Amino acid sequence: MLWSWIITILVSALCGWLAGSLMGNKNQGFIVNVILGIIGGIVGKLVFGLIGFTPTNIIGSVISGVVGTCILIGAYRFLVKK
Repeated sequence: MLWSWIITILVSALCGWLAGSLMGNKNQGFIVNVILGIIGGIVGKLVFGLIGFTPTNIIGSVISGVVGTCILIGAYRFLVKK
């Protein structure tokens, strides 16, 4: 149980960091990356579920998490920084 939470946090942090690097958000801290990664993972799974792809392994989860986090960062930039 504890290990699954630790792995989830680490994968979320990885997704947040990768998406932040891809989108140019390099001034974020670890906590922000984890939060963005968790929310981005949810968004990514929803988006990939709509197109019929369900990530079943760690690589698919990281890819969907990064895509979802990039969507979040892009939406934030579009809505807030007009």
